[in-house]
Formats: sequence, structure tokens, C-alpha cells
Amino acid sequence: MASQEKPTTPSPSSPPPPQSLAPEEAGRIRGFGGGAAGGGYPNPPDATVPDAATLREQWRFAVRQYSRWYSHAWGTAILAGAAFFALGWLVKGSNPLPSRGEPRAPNDDNANEKK
Repeated sequence: MASQEKPTTPSPSSPPPPQSLAPEEAGRIRGFGGGAAGGGYPNPPDATVPDAATLREQWRFAVRQYSRWYSHAWGTAILAGAAFFALGWLVKGSNPLPSRGEPRAPNDDNANEKK
């Protein structure tokens, strides 16, 4: 039988010992940025409430951005719809929307049943 000896050296997969934090870092939550300013957040909150003109300008900027994104989303959706319609036309060889096709004659089976 093989011997079942335990290794005397620590395995490479064992976690490193925990490091102690400085007292000023211990109470602070680390954010995405990892920087020292604002608790490590990439965009820390304002220290004071901004004046009305600044808030108004920020609101206008946000509305412009939203309007731009909204129009881009609609434009993308319309282009995607047109592209899929064209792809369906190419695959089918005719209009892919059945409601827009020519009216069809009733099926012969249905015509015989009505008589």
C-alpha cells in the first residue's frame, strides 16, 4: 500500500494570511474606484448642495442625454425591423407578411364541405 504521509510544507492553494488594515481604512467601505477620495467611489457625492443654476444645468444635460439615447434606440429598432423584413423577403422569395399578400382562393376541401 502507498504511504499516506501529510506534507510538511503548506500547499500552494492555501489562502494567504489576512492583512490588518490601518485604522482610517478599517471603517471605510471600498468602492469601485479604490481611490482615497470619496471612499473610493469613481464619482463621489458633492460635499454641499449645489446652487439652483447648477442643478438646472445638470437636469438639462440629463434630459438631452435621455432624448439622444431614446432616439437612438428607436432608430436602431426601426433599422433592425427593416433589416429583418428584407431578410425574410430574401429567404421566402416574396412578401414575408401574410396579411399583405394577395387574397387566396378558398381551399377545395372547404368548398366541398359547404355544398
